[in-house]
Amino acid sequence: MSASSTENRKASSNNTINTAQSNEHYPHLFEPLDLGFTTLKNRLVMGSMHTGLEDRFYNYGKLAAYFEERAKGGVAMMITGGISPNREGWLLPAGGTMNTKMDVINHQRVTRAVHKHDSKIIMQILHSGRYGYHPFIVSSSPIKSPITPFKPRKMTIKNIEQTVEDYARSAKLAKQAGYDGVEIMGSEGYLLNQFLSRHVNQRSDQYGGDINSRMKFAVDVVKAVRKAVGEDFIILFRLSVIDLVKDGNVMDEVITVAKALEEAGVTIMNTGIGWHEARVPTIVTSVPRAAFVDFTAEIKKHISIPMMAANRINMPETAEDIVARGQADMVQMARPFLADAHWVNKAKNGQADRINTCIACNQACLDHTFENKRSTCLVNPQACYETELVYKKTKNPQKVAVVGGGVAGMSAAHVAALRGHEVTLFEARDILGGQFNYAKVIPGKEEFFETIRYYINELEHLGVEIKLNTKVDKAMLEDGKFQHVVVATGVVPRSLEGKLEGADLPQVISYAELLSGEKSVGDTVAVIGAGGIGFDVSEYLTARHGQPLDELGPETLKDPSYRPEPQSVSEWREEWGVTNDTNYQSDGGLIRPEGIKPIRQVYLMQRTKGRLGSGLNKTSGWVHRAHIKSHGVIQVAGVQYEKITNEGIWVTNPQGQSQLLRVDSVVVCAGQESVVELMPNVGDAPDAQYHLIGGAKLAAELDAKRAIRDGAEVAASI
Repeated sequence: MSASSTENRKASSNNTINTAQSNEHYPHLFEPLDLGFTTLKNRLVMGSMHTGLEDRFYNYGKLAAYFEERAKGGVAMMITGGISPNREGWLLPAGGTMNTKMDVINHQRVTRAVHKHDSKIIMQILHSGRYGYHPFIVSSSPIKSPITPFKPRKMTIKNIEQTVEDYARSAKLAKQAGYDGVEIMGSEGYLLNQFLSRHVNQRSDQYGGDINSRMKFAVDVVKAVRKAVGEDFIILFRLSVIDLVKDGNVMDEVITVAKALEEAGVTIMNTGIGWHEARVPTIVTSVPRAAFVDFTAEIKKHISIPMMAANRINMPETAEDIVARGQADMVQMARPFLADAHWVNKAKNGQADRINTCIACNQACLDHTFENKRSTCLVNPQACYETELVYKKTKNPQKVAVVGGGVAGMSAAHVAALRGHEVTLFEARDILGGQFNYAKVIPGKEEFFETIRYYINELEHLGVEIKLNTKVDKAMLEDGKFQHVVVATGVVPRSLEGKLEGADLPQVISYAELLSGEKSVGDTVAVIGAGGIGFDVSEYLTARHGQPLDELGPETLKDPSYRPEPQSVSEWREEWGVTNDTNYQSDGGLIRPEGIKPIRQVYLMQRTKGRLGSGLNKTSGWVHRAHIKSHGVIQVAGVQYEKITNEGIWVTNPQGQSQLLRVDSVVVCAGQESVVELMPNVGDAPDAQYHLIGGAKLAAELDAKRAIRDGAEVAASI
């Protein structure tokens, strides 16, 4: 490859702003990026997410609609979910591929939809390696992954060379399908990462040993792809800038790989963080915003092609700061575009307060992916359902009452008003948000404030009449002549009074009383119930960052603009054993975690035997279990509660022995009960049509995903 052709691929990373055209709100984000042969209209990229729609050809119409909606939203470039270059590289049996002319026809539906809106689309080529869920998996060495069921076969040299050709063929077909480029997935522990790192690569041939040999496969892939597609085609490489696993690469090795990939033909270097099997969280809500961007900035110092930042960036202020400070030339966000397809246009127009912010809960995206379900979004149930959950403008506006201002009610009111109905939202308390007001004060869940902020601003913008401090009765609804009544009255904590002796003592409080700031606890606390709320309460009671609610008082928490200070990046890294040195020489960037001295002693108890937290979400549950363990929470399973006294709580342990836990306070997290008194009785014939949604419909473990979808679906049907 000639020097002149290499230079033609390199974009200028000069962040000088053209003041004549600069955006007044976020000038660096909306500066075009010249790649030499093409230009990106801004610095914002939608990163790869596996939705489940990629794996079956009959879903490509839905996939096209999903990408088109985000292209309309103003993003410069989007990257598809992982598409395999061959059968061995499938994530799932018969997963999405690009290796035949028939694949080209299917993918053209996606590229044509996107190109109608001046956005670019990149196909990610992902070979799963040992992360595949099928028996044909291969890797650099025959070492089983801890997160998948099959042991991989060691790739032969012939197998490696054929796979290089498969990557090149996939890229060439992607170009024929109309893609603007490909992203070669080399991070998160997938096949190329398995060769790059000593964590898996134990070979002694030309593909193993020192970093120059371990990177040969990845470099050969890039060279072959560049040769197959020519110069005027974008090649991204997603490089693991910090592995976060034992025997992972050090920064010097990462830089060596980055330089070699640039020379081999990469147009843009993307950031990957950690392996999927790493015991350090990288994208859950408790990870501070932009927690890894300084590692991206370190790589940027050593290459001349554009560098893209990623991971836990969800709002324009954070993204603008990254580009303005020169830490990266571009910003990739994935889940934030599930949450709000029009994120970019809202930022461009100075409407950041109207962005439906990704709260990094993972409950409807990654959790669905690992359960082989179609991905969507907890805060945006339309995501990946653009052709099915349609908010069509009504031709017959109705008068709609929504009773209950939790997330279910706010979702229903929002969609109903968006469609043109006349909506009144009633809330018995003096604050909207319902159970999210409890979640938002848990250390590490500060992002939940953003969802409440979003709905409040949207309801105001859409002209919804909001009546706080209003206890609704049936007569009031009849007098209002509403044609539809959406009952979203939610749940109340289940009380143990009358079921457990001593449950009426003053030191026994509900999780709602604790997390609203109404009541406080002592230095030793027993938490009854080890579901999601019990874990949240235990983390709240033991975390050292954040301000105790009893010091703030309930009035502060009712202020919609109040947001607690999240844990700092440096403190978070110390707690999880991640280096603060961007030029790290520790394997995988790991160091010894700092011990956490909890601010009080907590016992977390459940009646059932077995591990606590077994029902928590797959992608975030292990983080909560690790947190309470590091915070010194004593976990007690298989107990029977006898009585509560002024001395503490008496329990029968699994061996049948009576035991006193000397605690100052008891917090009850023993489930919830639906509030449904507004629903008509059988035989009643009210003038209005009633709809029951959210916790009022089903008071199982609190499920915001179901509640928000309930509200949207009911409002879409009115």
